[in-house]
Amino acid sequence: MRSLIVGTGSYAPEKVLTNQDLERMVQTNDEWIVERTGIKERHIASDAEATSDLALKASHKALKMAGVRPEDVDLIVVGTVTPDMPFPSSAAVLQSLLHNKKAFAFDVSAACAGSLYALSIADRYVASGVSRAALVVGAETLSRCTDWTDRNTCILFGDGAGAMVLVPTTDTNRGMLSTHLHTDGSYWSILNMPGGGSRHPISHKMVEERLQYVKMNGREVYKVAVRALEEVSREALATNGLQPKDLTYVIAHQANKRILDSTLDRLGIPAEKCWMNLEKYGNTSSASVPMTLDEANRAGWFKPGDLILMMAIGGGMAWGSALLRW
Repeated sequence: MRSLIVGTGSYAPEKVLTNQDLERMVQTNDEWIVERTGIKERHIASDAEATSDLALKASHKALKMAGVRPEDVDLIVVGTVTPDMPFPSSAAVLQSLLHNKKAFAFDVSAACAGSLYALSIADRYVASGVSRAALVVGAETLSRCTDWTDRNTCILFGDGAGAMVLVPTTDTNRGMLSTHLHTDGSYWSILNMPGGGSRHPISHKMVEERLQYVKMNGREVYKVAVRALEEVSREALATNGLQPKDLTYVIAHQANKRILDSTLDRLGIPAEKCWMNLEKYGNTSSASVPMTLDEANRAGWFKPGDLILMMAIGGGMAWGSALLRW
């Protein structure tokens, strides 16, 4: 038995922050941002929206497509690094918002790879028969931990949520084929949010030093990301006796156009096989993969039997891939 994705959904907040808006906030310009990142605008959550609120809207869309009632979901896994609060999990809050009493629910923290980590966990539970209807969500309100005075990072991030519904299938021609996860904690310092935890607890000093915001060494992240994404993609293909040419489509974490272009080039995969939406949303971390999957799905890209590669990398550094037959 395998797990099969039968529903996808996504949500982006109404407020849009364009590159022109950023020009009035920090020393930058639209041409430089587009050239370096491929991003033209990003969505920003309202003051009334928390991560679970974004997750709820994406989940309702995915559940409706799947034909699964919210109360029948028996597993909820949320990938996020911007939970509503340190505890309980945003997954627990989401369960309550869905009026669900059945599911066991928890968060996964793997930064931009969070939704793939969550998908891998749900896949195991569904394929083993423990779960009959799993809800996997990637949701972020990165605007809350973005330093809007740092022109190197504030241009990158946006808010959003994406969701996937998994059910069991005995169809040997469809479903999740394999997932592959990796972490190298020696790279933790090149992408992190140092403040607010036990190492730098909330204090006046922490705020003064602006440790509550994302810190990134972009050059190092790029080098690690391109190498890791190529390797984990080849790992997924080799495990299943396949080659890059066998892929129908690629659904990749929308981090930076240069990272995506370099990775696809190394794999020899034509750019037209990879759905791109980062110009509209920016880097939405764990929300990126399920949001991208949903957009491509609703655009009519996929048909049963299509071979789809998913890949993502984020702080940790944590990365992964998944291969599925639609």
